[in-house]
Amino acid sequence: MLVQTQFEVSSSDLEVVLAVVRGGTLAEAGRRLGVDGSTVFRAIRKLEKNLGQTLFERSREGSQPTMLARDLAERAGRIERELEDARAVVQRRRDGLITGVVKLTTTDTLLHGLIMPVLKSLAIAQPLLQIELDASNEAASLTKRDSDIAARATRKPPDHLVGKHIGPIKVALFGPKDDGSENHGMSYLDRYTWVAPDKALPHHPSVVWRQRHHPNIVPRYKVSSILSVAEAIANGLGVGLLPLFLARNRDDLVQLGDPIDECETPLWLLRHPDSGSIARIATVYSHLAEHLELT
Repeated sequence: MLVQTQFEVSSSDLEVVLAVVRGGTLAEAGRRLGVDGSTVFRAIRKLEKNLGQTLFERSREGSQPTMLARDLAERAGRIERELEDARAVVQRRRDGLITGVVKLTTTDTLLHGLIMPVLKSLAIAQPLLQIELDASNEAASLTKRDSDIAARATRKPPDHLVGKHIGPIKVALFGPKDDGSENHGMSYLDRYTWVAPDKALPHHPSVVWRQRHHPNIVPRYKVSSILSVAEAIANGLGVGLLPLFLARNRDDLVQLGDPIDECETPLWLLRHPDSGSIARIATVYSHLAEHLELT
């Protein structure tokens, strides 16, 4: 007489569910797992059949997880973090050095103006650590584990993340260093046109402020980043709004007025609440929290 045994979910099953929940689509889940989307589809269908329950609702927008899928993904995430912590314990050398890869996401402005200058001391203290830097204007998801740490300028940091407020990012109008030529008493605003990242960052505080208070000003140069605004100003192409930290060590930029309160944005260093026990992430997070300075 055959006795039907109850189906037991395996670690590989949980890995697939977690990848789909994080990726949002079968194709993205496949990319994360190193297989094609059809393989993920078959694995999910087989798992749903064995469970006798639906895990994902398919739509044009992607695969929407059911409560069961979310529950399984949450547990899979815990297992993943425990494994990472265990590997860190095994790999940690007796001399206290930490190994592993930490993924950090931010913007190019914050990366070049604030973060890179403080990474050298971390590299000296922890030479075995590897850091992957994603400097794009699109925020990677810490919840989906696209990144381990994020440095973001935001007035509303996500409630589900652990954060440290580094300080306020102050913004002011800057122009190029005076070249000594005759200006006949004209101000920078009279002599120069504007440089701004309107199309690339339409909701940036500097863009919103200028469009609100100076709607008749049309920037002659539209660039893709705040870093490009700084370089264009330094080359004499115009005036523009810049964060003070980006110009503090430059002698080719001149601050033309007081910081603009409306453009001020808090800078936050963020991580997932469960990552504090992972040595490699905790080490990088603590170093940045201690050394990042806006003034």
